Parts: sequence; C-alpha cells; structure tokens
Amino acid sequence: MKTNRLHKSKSLYLKQHATNPVDWFPWGEEALEKARKENKPLLVSIGYAACHWCHVMEKECFENPEVADLMNAHFVSIKIDREERPDLDNLYMDAIQAMGLQGGWPLNVFLMPDQQPFYGGTYFPKHQWIKVLSGIEKAYTDQHEELAKSARGFGKSLRLSLVEKYGLKAQKSSFQVQDIRAIGDKLIDGFDSVWGGMKRVPKFPMPSIWAFLLDLAILDRQDDLGEKVCFTLKKIGMGGIYDHLGGGFCRYSVDGEWFAPHFEKMLYDNGQLLGLYAKAFQYTNDLFFKEKVEETIQWLLREMKSPENGFYAALDADSEGKEGKYYIWNAAELQQLLGEDYDWFAMLYGIKSEGNWEAGENILFQKESYEKIADSLKLSESDFLARLHKAKQIVIKQRNKRVRPGLDDKIISGWNGWVIQGLCQAYHALGTESYREQALATGTFIWDEMVQENELFRNYKEREAYTSGFLEDYAAVIQAFIALYSLSFDLKWLERADQLMARVMDRFLDKSDGLFFFNDPKKEKLIADKKEIFDNVIPASNSIMARNLHRLGIYLYQDEYLDQAENMVQLVQELLLKEPSFLANWATFYLEKTLPTAEIAILGPEAESNGLDFQKHYYPNTVLAAGTGMDKLPLLNDKPAEKNQYFVCFDKTCKQPVSSLEDAVLQLPHLPR
Repeated sequence: MKTNRLHKSKSLYLKQHATNPVDWFPWGEEALEKARKENKPLLVSIGYAACHWCHVMEKECFENPEVADLMNAHFVSIKIDREERPDLDNLYMDAIQAMGLQGGWPLNVFLMPDQQPFYGGTYFPKHQWIKVLSGIEKAYTDQHEELAKSARGFGKSLRLSLVEKYGLKAQKSSFQVQDIRAIGDKLIDGFDSVWGGMKRVPKFPMPSIWAFLLDLAILDRQDDLGEKVCFTLKKIGMGGIYDHLGGGFCRYSVDGEWFAPHFEKMLYDNGQLLGLYAKAFQYTNDLFFKEKVEETIQWLLREMKSPENGFYAALDADSEGKEGKYYIWNAAELQQLLGEDYDWFAMLYGIKSEGNWEAGENILFQKESYEKIADSLKLSESDFLARLHKAKQIVIKQRNKRVRPGLDDKIISGWNGWVIQGLCQAYHALGTESYREQALATGTFIWDEMVQENELFRNYKEREAYTSGFLEDYAAVIQAFIALYSLSFDLKWLERADQLMARVMDRFLDKSDGLFFFNDPKKEKLIADKKEIFDNVIPASNSIMARNLHRLGIYLYQDEYLDQAENMVQLVQELLLKEPSFLANWATFYLEKTLPTAEIAILGPEAESNGLDFQKHYYPNTVLAAGTGMDKLPLLNDKPAEKNQYFVCFDKTCKQPVSSLEDAVLQLPHLPR
C-alpha cells in the first residue's frame, strides 16, 4: 500500500493518515520551505487519535482521491497531532476564535507561507470541503494581497500579550476573605441542582472547579457547598460518562444529564478525577467514591499501563468505525447473558427493551442506588454488591470478545503527572500499598526515561523520548514530584522538582509580566509565543506553576519562588473575581493565600508513619514534611527530633509543638467568620 511521509511518525494519529492519497507533511522545515518556495498556502490540519470527527473527516475527505488531488495541486498540507504539539494547537485554535469561529477538532487552518492564518474551521463534509478548497485556491490567486493583509491582522492578534488583551495589572493587594467567598458564590450560581455540575450542555466534569469548591467547603465549613460537590461527583459517577463495567471516565457527555458520553477516555481526565474522587471519599467516607477510585485504577493498570510503568494517552471513542460500539448493549443480549439477574440489573442501569439511547441500544446509566436494589432483593448491601460483581464479570467477559477501541500508545509526561498525583491521593485515602508503589514507579520512569540533563520531554514511544516538554508538562510533573515526596518523604523528589523548576525559570519565564510561556521560545521560532492563564479541562499551566512555586518555596525556603507565585496570582486577580469559572485553579491558590498555607513539620522516631497517618484525612492547604532531624530539608531544620512532635507553622513561624495528630489538626486554620 502506498504511503506518504507520515508513515515514519511515532504518532498513532499521524500514522492513521499515512495511507491517505493526500501528500501530507509532518510539521517541520521541509513543509514550510516548500510553501515559501512554491508560493502555496499551507493547510494545517490538527486532531488526535481518539477523535471521532477526525476519523469521519478522514474517511469522507482525506481518503478521497478527488479531494486529495485538489489539496495536492494547490496546498502544502500538514498533519499535526495536537497531543504531540499542543503549542501549535493552542496557536491556531486562538486564530480560529479570533476569526469569530467555533473551535474544536479536527481543526483545519489555512496559512500564508509565512505561517500567518487567514481562514479555518473544524469538521467539513466532503462537498463543503471541496467548495472551501476551491474558493481559497481562487482567492489566493485573485485576491492575494487582501488575504495577506487579513493574515497579518490575525497574526498581530495572536502576538497580542495577555496583559494587553485582558488588561492584567500587577498589583500588591492583600487576599480578602470576602473575595474568596464571592468567587465561590459566583461559581455555584450556575449549579445544576437536578443533575449536578453546571447548567451547561454538553457537560464536562471540569475537575478544577469541584476541587476548588471542595477545598472552600472544608476551609470555610460550608457543609451545604460540600454536599453540592459530592452530589455532582455522585451524578457523574452514576452517569453514562462513567464506564460501569471497566472503570474510568469518558471525556464529556453530550447532554445535561451525564447520560450519553463522547466515548473516548483521556488519561488527563482520569488522573484528575481519580484524585478528586479520593478526596471526596476522605471527606465523606462514602463507599461509592471508593468504588470509583478502585475501578478507575484497575482500568488504568489493566488497559493503559506500559511495560515501562508509564501510562498511555487515550482510548478511542470508536470501534469497528462506530462511536461507542464497544460500550453499548441491546436488552436481549443482556437478558441472555444474565438470566434471572437481568431484571434488577436492568433496573439498576436503566436498560429498556426498546433501548435508552438510539437504534434499540442501551448505555449503562445508574438509575437507582445500590441500597434500593438490595432492599428490593431482600439482600444486605454487601451481599448485593457481591452479586453485582458476578453479574458484571459475566457482561465484561462478553464485552472482551468485541473489537476493542483503538489505543493511542504514546506516553505524555504531563498527563502521567496527573495520574501520579491521583495515585498519591488514592493511597492517602485508601492506604493500598500497590497505589503507592505504582506512583513511585511511574515517577521513576519519567525521571529516568523522559528527563535528560534537566530537560523534560513530552512524548515517549518505542523506547525513545521526543519533543521537548511544554509548560503544561513541566507543571504537571513538578506537581507530581511534590506529591511523591508526601508519600515517600524521600528528599530526592523535591530536589528533582526543583531541578525542573530551575529550567522553567530559565527557559520559559517572561520577565516583562512574570508569567511563563507555554512553549520554550529558545527551542523553535513560531509566529507567536503563547501563554496560558485560563483553566479548562486541564488547569492552565501558569496556574499550576504558580501553586508549584508556592509549595516548593515553602519546602525549600525559597523566597524568590514565593514572591513569583504571589505576583502571578495578583496579576490575574481582577480577572479571577470577574470570571472564576475559567480560573478555578487560580481560585484554589487565592484561597491558599487567603488563609495562609499551614507548614507542617513532623519529627521524631515515627515521623514518617505519623506523616502518612496525618494524610489519611484530607486537609486542604497544607504542606507537610516528615523526618528524623537528620534531614536537609529547611522546613525540618532547627526543630528537636528526640520525640514524636508536630509543628504547625505559618510563614516560618511555628505554634507550640504538640505530640498528637489530633492536637495538630486543631491548629489548622479556617476562614474567619
């Protein structure tokens, strides 16, 4: 079979297009030079391996010889995997939005040979795509100067700094209790009291919003707010967005009820939700949250773990060319499999003979509580759960015979960082030793295989790390390494976090505004160097980095880090108060600054086991160190270590040391009333 240049790529997404008749190029100098030399517009098409509509457009357009002939004759066509090159995806997604168009994937953008964009869109069916290609080819010939002028305008818009664009102002204001409560009130204003989450369609889990609101509920003793967070997490966990048979969460639901998911499973979602559900279990002791943590970890270990202890990027939405086919059921098939257990199983998961979704098919969607079904069967809840487990095993065995969704088997360092943090929180919540071992093993893999001379790489595949890391990778891995210290009390994890931080400060920091670039400007010249401040399905790399600076600054007594972090949150403070739903991770940092953060030093012969015991419960806004007094960590220095003691400190000033965990907890602050 004839292949194009993409067949040499490591990316599964690019390889999926390697047999297209389109003369695709990967992003690089060869394609850019060809466009300049032949004076042809660039067509940049961006997607990812698990993207359903990317597959649809490939089938309809890029596999079609008529379409390929048109593209090959008049354009230099470049395919980009957005997960390998999020910097280019961010850049051209901004361009589409500057054009007043809706963003999404596949993302198709037309550029002048100098890389400046002039037109674009997302998914196009074949007839429309041919019309677009023909129209642009004609305009490029007949109205070249107008297109070039338009492209220069969009290029200028892309180069506009965040300070100019959003009127950010450096300010030295204090952190106000009334402001953090106002942020919480504004966020919860949009709460869906029937289905949980926010009143939006489609519905994304948005972990950073619920993580902030849970912290605020605990630190401000707002029990009703905590209930809303847990109600949301319960509705998500009961929804079709959760895989009730195999564990793990899909990316979003297309409706407002968490019912019909877009069936792809992304590593970054599952890492964040794992940590959030573990915190919810610590907060409530509700076994429902424990179940979701355990099942999601089982899925990660069973289906997503590489032999090297990294985790793969994603599972496709499609199998056999149909979205969700692997996950959906018709009632007759389930009835045949389950026999006398079918009726209660159907009641539990909303199964209908005519289908609860489309074409007679059913999505498993938990309609009733376990307790209610157990009562109807006159069983204890534990006996019912054992029966449910057996029924699930029967259905899973049948599902395993189906064609599995495609696996995107590249390993992304930043996404693995989220999984490490989730595993750390799961260990603190459940005490399962294998979670601790896996978190440490994945951290070791990243350090050994994806860091070279303190440079973090983003991607790993076929025993090779490639593509220099972006700020989101450094931010998530530094955050993960700090979390690994909290379950090992091994100073090397903080030292490694600090080594990566030193590179970020050197290579990514824009001293003019105190924010970090998303890409390393010294690595490659793009038409604009972007920064990220808005928290989305993944929190903004700058907000994660600000919190990392804050925590490392406390651990290492690095005032430079503490000042940098404070300046960053103060720069976005005004915007945060106006638009908290897009800056929820910043809101968590603002909350941490309002209190302030508790610096906990645990010393003595049993310091490490006491440190782990302390973290069995979830106490937000704490930085915890444990040791025997021989440690080199500044937070532990100059404190007596002959007997077991807890020091609770704020801004390097400690309260009276106490000898019990319970007394130490009493010294933790809450927002004043």
